[in-house]
Amino acid sequence: MSILSGIFSSDMAIDLGTANTLVYVRGKGIVLNEPSVVAYQVKDGRKMVLAVGDDAKLMLGRTPGSIEAIRPMRDGVIADFDSAEEMIKHFIRKVHRRTTLSKPKIIVCVPYGATPVEKRAIRQSVLSAGARRAGLIPEPIAAAIGAGMPITDPTGNMVVDIGGGTTEVAVLSLGDIVYARSARVGGDRMDEAIINYLRRQMNLLVGETTAERIKTTIGTARMPDDGRGQTMLIRGRDILNGVPKELEVNQAQIAEALAEPVQQICDAVMQALETTPPDLSADIVDRGVMLTGGGALLGELDLSLREQTGLSISIANDPLSCVALGTGKALDFEKELRHVIDYDS
Repeated sequence: MSILSGIFSSDMAIDLGTANTLVYVRGKGIVLNEPSVVAYQVKDGRKMVLAVGDDAKLMLGRTPGSIEAIRPMRDGVIADFDSAEEMIKHFIRKVHRRTTLSKPKIIVCVPYGATPVEKRAIRQSVLSAGARRAGLIPEPIAAAIGAGMPITDPTGNMVVDIGGGTTEVAVLSLGDIVYARSARVGGDRMDEAIINYLRRQMNLLVGETTAERIKTTIGTARMPDDGRGQTMLIRGRDILNGVPKELEVNQAQIAEALAEPVQQICDAVMQALETTPPDLSADIVDRGVMLTGGGALLGELDLSLREQTGLSISIANDPLSCVALGTGKALDFEKELRHVIDYDS
């Protein structure tokens, strides 16, 4: 019996995100949450994996010529096939130690707008990494399940999943997608917007890590009431004379920097509302909109969306883990959700 339970519990669900990868193991819940980063050492023209996840992220923007730290995922899909495969292999090995028992069955969530080629690349990477079988589930469905939304009911539910690379806006009813739209805007685009703003307005060059820290510390979707808000000290390189420099930035400046990506998210939500059938729209007015994904944690994003849509906006209890939890539940309730899990090889 113990061997059988070991075999069954090896099945896993993976939220292969642009910024972070989360792994859910059946019967154990989320057992891994690490950045989607791989660091290579280039020796004699050959690439050797040096670090993956947390260790590799520390190297981003700080590597010497012989080491390269890259993010294999872009806009929610695989941009570097070999690196993605190495990363998935590493994470599977880390959580699935008893490799002699069985190969795990793995369900991976994919952006709604992923092309057949992109889906094939993800499936192939997972199979090459040692999966017995690889299933794909659309990200909006996984996010809604993870947020505890009653998606199998004959009523309209709207979920907005703001990830690192994409924002997925979907209206769900009877366990499937009625309307969905994938916008290529998310946490990464917000980081880029902060980097570009600081370069243009303050002649300061900062890296991705600093931009992300600014976003998570004082990032906001709305202009502060006092026109300034909280402040923080940041360090970067002065573009004019090339020397390191320390500056103070405030929330009003960051709100200005983030105005465009925030507006793109609002536009995607408005477009979804305009396209939704009338009866389902009435349900959404009653139930409101659920925000999931790391981007949902941006300060006052829910208020900004509420002002534009006039709807009630809620943030999921654990927005960062929603997609992974939903993908895991799809593993547990596979029969009920078989119509949305794609095992086609």
